[in-house]
Amino acid sequence: MSGVSTITLDREAEGQRLDRWFKHHFPGLGYGQLQKLLRGGQIRLDGRRVKASTRLAAGQSLRLPPLENTAVRPEAPSSRAREGPAPLSRREAREIRSRILYKDDWVIAIDKPAGLAVQGGTGQRRHIDRMLEALRFQAPEPPRLVHRLDKETSGVLLLARSALAARRLTAAFRDKTARKIYWALVSGRLNKRRGVVSLAIGKSGPPGKEKVSAKGPTAKPAITLYREVGHQGRRVSWLLLMPLTGRTHQLRVHMAALGAPILGDGKYGARRAFPEGVEQPRRLMLHAREIAIPHPEDATTLRIVAPLPPAMADAWKVLGFEQGLEAEASHDLHEYAANFG
Repeated sequence: MSGVSTITLDREAEGQRLDRWFKHHFPGLGYGQLQKLLRGGQIRLDGRRVKASTRLAAGQSLRLPPLENTAVRPEAPSSRAREGPAPLSRREAREIRSRILYKDDWVIAIDKPAGLAVQGGTGQRRHIDRMLEALRFQAPEPPRLVHRLDKETSGVLLLARSALAARRLTAAFRDKTARKIYWALVSGRLNKRRGVVSLAIGKSGPPGKEKVSAKGPTAKPAITLYREVGHQGRRVSWLLLMPLTGRTHQLRVHMAALGAPILGDGKYGARRAFPEGVEQPRRLMLHAREIAIPHPEDATTLRIVAPLPPAMADAWKVLGFEQGLEAEASHDLHEYAANFG
C-alpha cells in the first residue's frame, strides 16, 4: 500500500471490532501502533475518528494510511517471537481432534481439558489458540475463538468456523441469549437451595500477580444464578452455576464470597477449598457442563453437553452424588433464568 486509501467494508466486516479487523487484514500491525494511528486520526471510519473497540458495519468507508511506510516504528520482536509458535505435532493434532463434541459447517465444540489454556500468555506455549489449525478440516480458514474458559476449568468450548459465524455467536453471548451451566463441588452448604449472586468484580494487584475481587475501580457488575443438586452433610455441595455475565474468574470469586469456595480453588478459597476428610483430586472442581445457544445458521437452539472428566466423575462417586439427578435442578435453573430480572 503506497499511499492513503479508502475502502468500502463488505458483509464479512459486519459486527466486527475494528481492532480485530486490523489483526486479520494487517497481522504485522501491533495493537500499540494501531492505537497511535487512531489517536492521530490517520485511520477514520466514514470520515470520523474512532476507537479500537468500534463495531463495523457493511458499507462503511474505512480510511487507511500508508501502513507499509508508517512513521510508527514497529517494536523489535524477541527471538522467540521471530521463531513463532512451535509447530503442532501429530500427537497434539490427534488429541485436540479427539475432543470434538460437535461439528458442522458453522460450529465446532470441543471438550477442553483442565490445565490447557485457551489463549497464550507469558510463558504459555501450549494453548487452544495454537491448535486451531488442526481443526480447520476443509474450511477456508481455521476456526475462531468466540468465548473463553479459565485454564483450570474443563468443559464445552465453542469455536466459529467463519467470520460470519463468529459474529453471530459473539452477539449471542453479548445479548445473553446463550446459556451456560457449570457443575461445581463447593465447600459447605448455602442457606438457600436456589439463589442469585450479584457482586461487581474486577482485577487488582500488580502485573503478573493480578487477582479478581470485589474491590477497586475496575469492578464491573457480575451476576451468577445457582441451584443445589445435592449435598453431603454440611461439608460439600453439588451446585449448578449459570453466569449471566462473563467476568474473569466470576464463578470462583462469587462462590468464595458466599463462603462456599469451589473445591481445589486455593487462589480464592484458601484452606477452606480443601476441607478435611474430603477425598478430591488436586484440581479445580469446576466443569463447563452445558451450553445452549442460537445456531448461527438458522437460530435454532444448539445444545452441547460435555461429560465429566474421569477425575471429577470419581469424586462424584466417592461423595455419593449420582449423575442424572441434576435434570430437575437444571430445568428449575433455566426457568429461574427466564424469569430473572
